[in-house]
Amino acid sequence: MSLNDSPKRYGSFTRLLHWSMALLLIWQFLSALAHYGFEDTAFESFFWPTHKPLGLILIVLTVIRLGWALVNLSRRPPSINLAAKLGHVGLYGLLLLIPALALLRQYGSGRAFEPFGLPLMSGFDGDKIAWMVEPGNLLHGVLGWVLLAMIVGHIGMALLHRKQSGQINVLPRMWGKD
Repeated sequence: MSLNDSPKRYGSFTRLLHWSMALLLIWQFLSALAHYGFEDTAFESFFWPTHKPLGLILIVLTVIRLGWALVNLSRRPPSINLAAKLGHVGLYGLLLLIPALALLRQYGSGRAFEPFGLPLMSGFDGDKIAWMVEPGNLLHGVLGWVLLAMIVGHIGMALLHRKQSGQINVLPRMWGKD
């Protein structure tokens, strides 16, 4: 399997990014579910502390994936229709916006952010910076659930195209098999 994408299927690096991000997103949604549905339980204690560090990894992987997609743009499998193209743009947009809002909120809150022990943001004393905190408070969680709905739709459409006659079976492009 080639590292680069081809018109027939995505290359090994694209597939690695896709499936790694899929696993991280499952973990992120489990951690959110643990935090909001199972407060003060072992389930929450296990998952929730990983939410912010893994969110940082997701935004980094999203930027890498977008850069890789641009490098491979002329070689990638073609989009099957405008709806699929717009759906992917929406997914990428949310994958960038959701953690960006969280990082903005984190900074504006005055709390330090040291994922994996790396000091990325030092905290500060004093009042929170409302214009940085409020967008995250308002949109981070809601957009996270919108992302989940879009992911379910993404999976559903891939399966629909696989099973319906006359449709292009797109799953082998990302699965790596014909």
